[in-house]
Amino acid sequence: MFFNAKLNSSRPKHVVYLIAATILGILLSLFAHAAIEALYLSLAQPLGYNIIWYGGCALPPVLQISLLLVGGLTGFFMGRFWWRKVYIERVWAKKYRPRKNS
Repeated sequence: MFFNAKLNSSRPKHVVYLIAATILGILLSLFAHAAIEALYLSLAQPLGYNIIWYGGCALPPVLQISLLLVGGLTGFFMGRFWWRKVYIERVWAKKYRPRKNS
């Protein structure tokens, strides 16, 4: 039933898919940012380093911006990759297609 369904791969659906994937990449980069900052602070405390705070964050602004950009770009390109796999090539339908008994 689902394997023979015609998928609607319209342009607005593609745009929404890419935006959602980009937002997911940005959110995951924020998790990575928090993990890197927590690791940095936990390693710097026992060593007695003087931590410079940049507006409530211990990481330099260049690293903050680069993490955000890498997350957004990674999400965008992963969205393009999975759009092609799911809606164009339909890999899932080819992989799980029921076999006919001979």
